[in-house]
Amino acid sequence: MISQVLILAFVATLSFAHLPLPIHHAPQPYKMGYSVKDHHGEQHREEVGDGASGVKGSYGFTDARGIHRQVNYVADHAGFRAQVKTNEPGTANQNPAAVQIISAAPYAGVGYGVPEGYGLAGSGAGYGYGGLGYG
Repeated sequence: MISQVLILAFVATLSFAHLPLPIHHAPQPYKMGYSVKDHHGEQHREEVGDGASGVKGSYGFTDARGIHRQVNYVADHAGFRAQVKTNEPGTANQNPAAVQIISAAPYAGVGYGVPEGYGLAGSGAGYGYGGLGYG
């Protein structure tokens, strides 16, 4: 009799014990943003996601010297695309990769290189700490 009660209790415990199922939330649209202004300049960001496959937004800054950069971007099934508006010195209206740059600064011209120096970096092994970094 005791063995039957124990078996019944064991079966009842197993029937009520279950693992929690993972909860899958459907993607939700969202909108976020901020803007900060102080004596160093101004920073801002805004972003909107449709909850399915696309995000649009912008971020940027203006520093105390008046240097400004505004990046407008879209990320969706076609990839990440950005448009950069700036007045930073040394930039020109060049469009590398999938980025559109709109610059108010004049073209900087040809720059001067930095000598390779001594040690592993002088051997052309790469850039970075001891020549073992990038490159």
